[in-house]
Amino acid sequence: MDLMSVLGWLSGAILVVLGIIVQMPDASKGIEFGLNWISLSNFVDVPSIVIVVGGTFAALMVSYPIKFFTKIFKHLKIILFPTQYNPHEYIEQIVEFAKEARINGLLALEDKLNDTQDSFLKNSLMLVIDSVEAEKVKTLLETELDYMEDRHAQDRAFYAKGSAYAPAFGMIGTLIGLINLLQNLTDADAIAPAMSVALVTTFYGSLLSNLVFAPISNKLKVRHDEEYLCKMIVSEGVQAIQAGDNPKFIEEKLTQLLPSNLAAAVSSDEAVKESRKVKSRKGKR
Repeated sequence: MDLMSVLGWLSGAILVVLGIIVQMPDASKGIEFGLNWISLSNFVDVPSIVIVVGGTFAALMVSYPIKFFTKIFKHLKIILFPTQYNPHEYIEQIVEFAKEARINGLLALEDKLNDTQDSFLKNSLMLVIDSVEAEKVKTLLETELDYMEDRHAQDRAFYAKGSAYAPAFGMIGTLIGLINLLQNLTDADAIAPAMSVALVTTFYGSLLSNLVFAPISNKLKVRHDEEYLCKMIVSEGVQAIQAGDNPKFIEEKLTQLLPSNLAAAVSSDEAVKESRKVKSRKGKR
């Protein structure tokens, strides 16, 4: 489970609640520090919830087909229980495949693919094993990456739109509340409920946008970047294997695709391994 997402949502909700109920001391009024739970009821308004939440999802229904709504639980699963994409492991796998292909030929890779869990890696190497032309392999792999980029971008846009709609409906609720307020200025009992709708809807809209929709969209972008990097490594690695490149050259080439922080980690690991090898040789002498 992704604890950062869970902790982020929980801490965000808790901090908002604390901001509402914490009562600061005021010596002049005889108020001591404490928690005023009654204040929480001031932020519970059913009409405001209906306007903001209902209005936001109604606008999303107009903007997107139903398939985007059916993906919501899938996206939450991706956020909370993500597939672990480790680029270092992918590079190691590609290099091992390159060594095997260099020693025993491309057909020898078919048996090794039985233990491979990644379908994209398996299918990509099968294209090479089946002697598909290099240009066609390149086109197919690049098309797959482009399709994934477009698909994920559409999914993120759904939540980005929700992030834009929520504050807008908060403002609509504010206008509704102010209109009702102005029409009932002579009725003292109607002023408080009207003001509640006017102010609380803006609060709900901002909360829904900044604590739900925008974080989901951003976390999906993070998940996409992790997956895209590993699939790009696979694409470049498979093409290098098909070209018959040296495994060491392939490793260096794929390492160059990594962000600077990940590449530095690889260099550090290589230095440690080399140091251990040197010590082992000295020990044997």
